[in-house]
Amino acid sequence: MGSVFVAGLSALLLSGTASALEPHIEKAVKQGKEIFTHETFGGNGKVCQSCHLDGGMKPGKLPNGAAVPRLTNAATIFPRYRAKDNRVITLSDQIMSCVAGGLQGKPPAYGSEELNSLVSYVTSLSQGKKMNMGGKLK
Repeated sequence: MGSVFVAGLSALLLSGTASALEPHIEKAVKQGKEIFTHETFGGNGKVCQSCHLDGGMKPGKLPNGAAVPRLTNAATIFPRYRAKDNRVITLSDQIMSCVAGGLQGKPPAYGSEELNSLVSYVTSLSQGKKMNMGGKLK
């Protein structure tokens, strides 16, 4: 169910009709933004916005100085191949990886309302962007 939801959401947001979001999707986007800006996932006290500044709209930096991309095109470049894992990953996989790694927290389960809400929010940041599967985060 989760992947069908994400595919439908991506199609809706990227089709140019996102200005009239269906109420359930709008609710998921709002809930995802709340999670993005406040949820620590029981980790190191950081939230998604600690690295992806201004709700993901601006790039950031890790404590070691490494660049962290903004997320305004994240939904347009997934799924993508991740060489270090030698597999194709989805936006859900990437979010779970960030929670486990960067936030040192417990990632939400696949198909959970929490993960779907995060994916919905991050996808909403790509509204109006061209699809470029396998492209680069900017």
